Amino acid sequence: MKNKSDRIAIHYAWVIAFTGTLIVLLSHGFGRMSYSVILPSMKDGLALTYTQVGLIGTANFIGYLCLAVIGGFLATRFGTRRLVFISLLVMGVSLFVTGFSESFVFAFSARLITGLGNGGSYIPAMALPAAWFAARKRGLATGIQTIGSGVGLSFAGLALPYFIGMHGREGWRYAWFLLGTLVFVLAFVCYALLRDDPKEKGLAMYGGDEERKNSSTISIFSALKEVAGEKEIWKIGSIYFMYGFSYIIYFTFLIAYLTKEIGLTPESAGYIFAVIGLFGILSGVVWGSISDVVGRRYGAMFAYITLAISYLVVAFWKDSVGFYLSAIIFGLAFSAVPTILTSAVGDQIGGRSAPAALGFITLFFGIAQALAPALAGWIKDTTGTFTYAFVIAAIVSFIGGFGSLILKKKV
Repeated sequence: MKNKSDRIAIHYAWVIAFTGTLIVLLSHGFGRMSYSVILPSMKDGLALTYTQVGLIGTANFIGYLCLAVIGGFLATRFGTRRLVFISLLVMGVSLFVTGFSESFVFAFSARLITGLGNGGSYIPAMALPAAWFAARKRGLATGIQTIGSGVGLSFAGLALPYFIGMHGREGWRYAWFLLGTLVFVLAFVCYALLRDDPKEKGLAMYGGDEERKNSSTISIFSALKEVAGEKEIWKIGSIYFMYGFSYIIYFTFLIAYLTKEIGLTPESAGYIFAVIGLFGILSGVVWGSISDVVGRRYGAMFAYITLAISYLVVAFWKDSVGFYLSAIIFGLAFSAVPTILTSAVGDQIGGRSAPAALGFITLFFGIAQALAPALAGWIKDTTGTFTYAFVIAAIVSFIGGFGSLILKKKV
């Protein structure tokens, strides 16, 4: 008897992949990356220091870290669909509430809650290709999901500066209101489309059946034991730390650097930010496909080196050509490392425990993201320039690149 997947034109796995694109758009594009664009006007509106705006960014990553780790295990036990839906609703409400901030403490708390929703939605969704796609298709599928980051960046860079400008000094508040409403409403679309496993649709894994350890749910303790016992997962996590530390310095402070230190208008800086998104739309797809062919270790190494170059360009080539070149280089590779390392986790652990394993490596990534913005903000307040922070980001990225060679040689 033929499998049901043989009788349909499009495997539902592709619906899952593109639903993942929407989730990444909402969780990363709107929930996290928009902060970089809103930051300068929010800083002025609340009379914050760069150390404080860095700490507000850190709050988001603390929340992200908590739910990324715990959420991965919760998804393993209770299902990705429900966890993603609840997390997106929480994020939508918290983004909206951020617009009512009147102090550093309020903004810090609101961004902390947004981070919880971010981690609870992004990590489980990114693990879904391990359940729906065979290894030879997994890098491509994971890359498709990261398209959401590029679209979110383009939207933030092109639309938000004008939206903020339309509402004057309080425009940053309306930006948060807009983002919160969009995330809350579109959470219901994600819930309608998501499914946890091909069996729910009467299907087999797309790309060929694999002998999987993932056919049933397991306890949180069993998932933790399985994940923590995998040496390769620890290696992936240590490499992921370098990405979290380096990219977030560039990402959080690029707009502030361009507007406050270089003197560009918010609209001009927004164009540069949008270029990142434009060139980043297919970043994960391309790099994921490359890693399917050459292996995760070499794919990660070249991605890290590419990112390091973008940090050095923005630090030392201080004119429009340099800024746009840096944005293009960064955009081409900014989704590469998450795509490759997420695929590596799926290769190693299988679909059943993939959310838990991805949450585990995010512990490393999240700690790095929590440390870096506060450090970079302090460097700016102390030295008067972001240049040193970008140089540090480049050094750490080079370490991540050559450190990637400790990963397994074959996919």
